[in-house]
Amino acid sequence: MASNFKISIHRNSDSLDLKLVGDFDGTSACELLNVLKEKCSGVDRVFINTSGLKEICRFGQDTFHNNLYLLKAIPCRFVLTGRNATQIAPDGRPAFNFLATK
Repeated sequence: MASNFKISIHRNSDSLDLKLVGDFDGTSACELLNVLKEKCSGVDRVFINTSGLKEICRFGQDTFHNNLYLLKAIPCRFVLTGRNATQIAPDGRPAFNFLATK
């Protein structure tokens, strides 16, 4: 993980707010995926604020996109916000759903 990468987590009753800060590389992408897998249970929406990212590595983007299948068991809406949202979002779409059955 990039030495300066951090994820701030705030959970409400029906949503999870994450703020990404630092550089986004392959290991940072894996860390984000792990946090999403561990913390998304029971929420309807996950907001991921990307404004705090300084550098976004192509390998980080690819790692995140290629491993999104790991989140398909989580039936919620993911919304990426901030100035770097379209760089991290799959296909440049800042909001996407996984509507898996429970």
